[in-house]
Amino acid sequence: MSATTSNPSGSQERFSPHTLEKAAKTKVSLQSFYSNLLAQHKDRKSRLRCLEAAMEEQGLTLQEKEERRSLHAQKETEFLRLKRSRLGIDDFDSLKVIGRGAFGEVRLVQKKDTGHVYAMKILRKADMLEKEQVAHVRAERDILAEAENPWVVKMYFSFQDGQFLYLVMEFLPGGDLMTMLMKKDTFSEEEARMYIAESVLAIDSIHTLGFIHRDIKPDNLLLDSRGHIKLADFGLCTGLKKAHRTDYYRELQPQDMHDFVNDPMDSKRKAATWKRMRRALAYSTVGTPDYIAPEVFQQTGYTKTSDWWSLGVILYEMLIGYPPFCSETPQETYKKVMNWKEMLVFPPEIPISQESRNLIHRLCCERENRIGTNGVEEIKQQPFLRGVDWEHIRDRPAPIPIEVKSIDDTSNFDEFPDLDMKFEPSDDPSKVQSTNKKDWVFLNYTFKRFEGLTQRGRPLGLPM
Repeated sequence: MSATTSNPSGSQERFSPHTLEKAAKTKVSLQSFYSNLLAQHKDRKSRLRCLEAAMEEQGLTLQEKEERRSLHAQKETEFLRLKRSRLGIDDFDSLKVIGRGAFGEVRLVQKKDTGHVYAMKILRKADMLEKEQVAHVRAERDILAEAENPWVVKMYFSFQDGQFLYLVMEFLPGGDLMTMLMKKDTFSEEEARMYIAESVLAIDSIHTLGFIHRDIKPDNLLLDSRGHIKLADFGLCTGLKKAHRTDYYRELQPQDMHDFVNDPMDSKRKAATWKRMRRALAYSTVGTPDYIAPEVFQQTGYTKTSDWWSLGVILYEMLIGYPPFCSETPQETYKKVMNWKEMLVFPPEIPISQESRNLIHRLCCERENRIGTNGVEEIKQQPFLRGVDWEHIRDRPAPIPIEVKSIDDTSNFDEFPDLDMKFEPSDDPSKVQSTNKKDWVFLNYTFKRFEGLTQRGRPLGLPM
């Protein structure tokens, strides 16, 4: 359908859909250009303020300060030069596949000019459009670009070509908490306490930015080279068709739950079944609904407290060996989550402390009564978390030490066949298949972090 407008003579002029789309693209391009200019200016001033504050704290002399300012100015100039340069897949060497999902994969890569090692998430643009994932991809990119704290995986670059979107992030060689749980079966209460405390701080850090994660699970709690937690996968978890899988369960109605009965399996059989299914579910297009709060399924509105529900499920799994609602199929798990008042039980043959039970019940309960509604301090003050050194927790030894032999050590990750996704050089448009006319929705996807372009010397990710 064509749009019309009036010219001075009063006659109507028609614009074709093609013209309107080009106008929309131009408008978005201009908005992005000037928005980026303002953001660059703001970031540059912020970096200078941080430098001045650090020099004051260190008590440097006037000459030392001038030398630091001069070096900083050189880095800023270098950053502007490097930021204008085109970044593409051909700037990285692919070392190994460390993750795979429905829309693409995660590869360990090395940047050719610096030797720094990164984790590169690669997503097919055609799938993003077809599966309505554009908003989720944008959310993940924006959150990673905005988050500047030790609790969130750091993104250094994002870019695209005709076929793929690329997120280049820090490589965390410790793997994830899911893999750790599968190796250990259960954690001691002291180990669980520290992991839960770190997860509390990680989740609160994104709540402070105004975001809700909505998919907190052990797969998305990554471990750095020292064994400390960092939160990952914001809005587009590899291997999932929809961010919260609501479409998958839409055919299930509340009235279907009347014939549901409790699974008679004992805890040992439940743990064995869960372990057998868990890894397959992590990489399937279905995923696992075990950690998702009931209000997310109901789509009746939810808040950041839905993330605290997920943390309660994780604490249960850490201590018991499987999550409270695990079943043979995702559909059965969904029914259990929706019927959580009857299903949230503790096996008598696995004793755990009353403090841990109380915290699980305070996290996995009705939304209006859930702890964390009035802020994170409610959670920090729980008896189970008593004694946690919140201020210095990342400086203390991790609950379980991580062994990292080199900057590209992937021994804490699953093995994947190194299939070729047929990446084409980003500067060879003749070989790149265009997704379709809607490709412009990925405008302003590019991001380059200051330290990613200016840091030299010791490769990123090297264990201390």
